[in-house]
Amino acid sequence: MTKTAQLIIDGKTFELPIIEGALGDRGLDITKLRSQTGCITYDPGYMNTGPCKSAITFVDGEQGILRYRGYPIDQIASRGSFTETAWLLIFGELPTREQLSRFSAGLCAEELLHEDLRHHFEGFPPGGHPMAMLSAVVNSMGCYHPDLLEIESKGEFYLAASKIISKVRTIAAFSYRKSMGLPFMYPNPALSYCRNFLHMMFSIPHKHYDPSPEAVRALSLFLTLHADHEQNCSTSTVRMVGSSQANLFASVSAGICALWGRLHGGANAGVMEMLEQISEGKRTPREVLELAKQKKFRLMGFGHRIYKSYDPRAVILKQAAHDLLTKLGKLDRLMDIAMELEALALADPYFAERKLYPNVDFYSGLILRALNIPMQMFPVMFAIGRMPGWIAHWYEEHQQHGSKIHRPRQIFTGQVLRDYVPFDER
Repeated sequence: MTKTAQLIIDGKTFELPIIEGALGDRGLDITKLRSQTGCITYDPGYMNTGPCKSAITFVDGEQGILRYRGYPIDQIASRGSFTETAWLLIFGELPTREQLSRFSAGLCAEELLHEDLRHHFEGFPPGGHPMAMLSAVVNSMGCYHPDLLEIESKGEFYLAASKIISKVRTIAAFSYRKSMGLPFMYPNPALSYCRNFLHMMFSIPHKHYDPSPEAVRALSLFLTLHADHEQNCSTSTVRMVGSSQANLFASVSAGICALWGRLHGGANAGVMEMLEQISEGKRTPREVLELAKQKKFRLMGFGHRIYKSYDPRAVILKQAAHDLLTKLGKLDRLMDIAMELEALALADPYFAERKLYPNVDFYSGLILRALNIPMQMFPVMFAIGRMPGWIAHWYEEHQQHGSKIHRPRQIFTGQVLRDYVPFDER
C-alpha cells in the first residue's frame, strides 16, 4: 500500500503519495499538486525539490557519505583511477580488465581534434578565459559528429561519451595554451589519460614534460573526486537542457557554463585568493574568521549546501595535498595557512554550531597549485573531472520513460494589468 501525506488547503484535504528511495530518503509526489489544488510549491534555490529519480550518486550530507553507484568514495579514491570511475558512473558497474582496456584504448583513439575545430581557437582573443573556449569548442564538436546528435543506440552513446571524455582534455589544454600564447601540443597516444593531459599542458616543442608518478596520481584523484555529486547546479543544468532533447554536446557545454560560476567551479580559486591575502599579511587567519562571523567577509571553502558535516572529499584531498607536497619536496606557505585556518574554525563554537566544515574546494586548489595549474584553469579542471557525471546524468534523463521537458513554475509578483502608453503620453 502506497504511503501518503495529507495536505490541508482551505479546509480541503489532499493525499500526496510518499516516494521512498533505496536508502530511506523520502519525497512527496507533487506531480498533480497544481491540477488538484491550484497551488504550486515555492522553493527558492530548489533546496527541497527533487526533479528526478537517479541511480548514479548518493549523498548523505548529515553523515558525510558520498557513494558512486553504491561504492564509497574513499574506496574509489584509494583503489581506482579516473578512467575506471568514468566507466562506473556512465555504465553503472565497475569495468572488467578487458572493458577498461578497451575503454582506455578508445579514449586514446579519440583524443585528436578535427583540424578545422583546432582552428576554432584562432577566433578567441589573446588572454581569453579557458572556460569560454572550453564551452564553445565542446558545443562545436557536435558539428563535426552529426551522426551523434541523435543518439538511438548504446553503441552511439558509447562512442559519443568516449569522444567527449577524451577530447575535453585536449580542448582544455589547447584553451590554456591559447590563453598563454603558447603553441599547441598534440596528444601522445602512448601516454595515460592524466599523463597525456599534463604533457599537452606543459610540454614545449622538442622538450616533453615528464610528470612524476605522484603528480599523475594526484591529478587522477582530483578528477575522480569531482566526477559526480548528485543534482548540483551544473548537473541539474545538463539534465534540464537535455530534457528538451538537446544533443549531448550542447547539454554538457551548458554544464560547463553553469560550472564557471564563482560559487560552483570557481570556488577553489576563491579559496586560493583568500589564502594568498593571508599570506601577504593583509589579514591573519583569526581576523578572517572574526570578519566572517560579523558577515563582513565571505569565508571561502567552508560550508556546503548538502554537507552538514566534514565533506568526505575534503578529508581525502587534505591528505593528498600534504602527501603530494611532501613527495615533490615542495614547501607551500598556503598549505600551512589552510591547516591553521581549519584548526581555528573547527575549535570555534560559532562554526561548529552552524556546521561549517571544510568542503571539497578548500584543499583542491592546493593540489592544482602543486601541479603548476594556474588559477584561471581551476574551473576547467573541475569540468574535466565532472564530465563523466554529466554524461551519466544526461543519459539517465534520456532513457527515463515518460520524462518531460523541465519547466519550473513561479509566483508572479509584478504589475497586474496596465494599458500601453503611446510615446507622446509618457
